Amino acid sequence: MIFGKTKLELKVGVFVFVGLGILMIFILSIGGVKTWTSGYRVKFIFNFANGVKVGAPVRFCGIDVGEVKSINFIFVPEEQRTKVQIVNWIRRKVKIPMDSTIWVNTLGLLGEKYIEIMPGKDYTSCLAPNQSLVGIDPLAMHEIVRLAKGITENINDSITKIKNKEGTLGKLLYDDALYQELEAAIKNKEGTIGRFFYDDSVYKEVEALVADIRKHPWKLFWKTKEEKK
Repeated sequence: MIFGKTKLELKVGVFVFVGLGILMIFILSIGGVKTWTSGYRVKFIFNFANGVKVGAPVRFCGIDVGEVKSINFIFVPEEQRTKVQIVNWIRRKVKIPMDSTIWVNTLGLLGEKYIEIMPGKDYTSCLAPNQSLVGIDPLAMHEIVRLAKGITENINDSITKIKNKEGTLGKLLYDDALYQELEAAIKNKEGTIGRFFYDDSVYKEVEALVADIRKHPWKLFWKTKEEKK
């Protein structure tokens, strides 16, 4: 009886142990803990992080290769300025060249912020563990608004000048004198436009040029040997 009871307890203990192991694996998988994946940490420096948070993904060529582990403020004495230091965990097999471009990207217009890495070309010099690389600061929303406001003001100024008959376009649309001069030049067969409408030789030259281009369109892109000399 004692032996049978001991055997039953052993079976129950093994069953509980296996169940706890499965539960732990499930919890680690849900939490995204990279227990079996080796990696290293690197630091990216920004003046403006644009709302990126701890746990945000890090993408390399558009593929998730890590995540943001911590975000800290650092003071740079040489520049007398406070900057943002983002510490990231990266998979061991991913090598980041020192000439890579790094910035804070957004999933859609109002989506999640994440770190985007566009790899460089010099793989002879790659980012080592705990080494830092300066990223490109994202454009702040107030700067976008200011830029859009400046463009709108320039467009309004241009429209105002046209309405006030200022500038070449304003004179062309509203100044009758310019139109009359152009009309007179055409009627008197003066200038390039006048000769084009009334001089048959100019018309024939243009027609011959068009026909030659249709027959040999490559002449628009390459010069002949005689023209190069």
